[in-house]
Amino acid sequence: MKYLVRDKMLAVGDDYLIEDEDGRHAFLVDGKALRFRDTLELKDPQGRILITLREKLFGLRDAMTLERDELRLAVIRRKRLSLLRNHFRVTLADGTELDVSGRIADREFKIEYEGELLALISRQWYRIRETYAVEVVREDADPALLIAVAVCVVRMAEKEREAAVQA
Repeated sequence: MKYLVRDKMLAVGDDYLIEDEDGRHAFLVDGKALRFRDTLELKDPQGRILITLREKLFGLRDAMTLERDELRLAVIRRKRLSLLRNHFRVTLADGTELDVSGRIADREFKIEYEGELLALISRQWYRIRETYAVEVVREDADPALLIAVAVCVVRMAEKEREAAVQA
């Protein structure tokens, strides 16, 4: 199943509309303005919060946490000991690790578990700026989790790029 992420398309805040491949509203990433740290909520079409995405504060390395029902679901960090510059590791609460690698800034990357492709993120199918697809490859995968990972990784890479430009 493919999901179309249209980030930064709404005028208010950091909201991202997400549609399924049939054009139906599937998710909304709701940016919470005026917070001390970066907080986003992935909501279903009825407005229920599925996953909360939070910037981790005061850590040695930049990280974002994903929470479901106020319990930590995962932590996302840049993989430091990697030859690939755009490589992130997602550590789930049960210790399972997912690898995220590719050209993050170009929205061309993949999410894998032990070498098996879970999701492919690509902008190649779309000409609209700030629009990319999250194709969930495995039927038993959690689309909300994979979309949340993609949004976090893109956000973290953009923040790093902005910080490098300002330095």
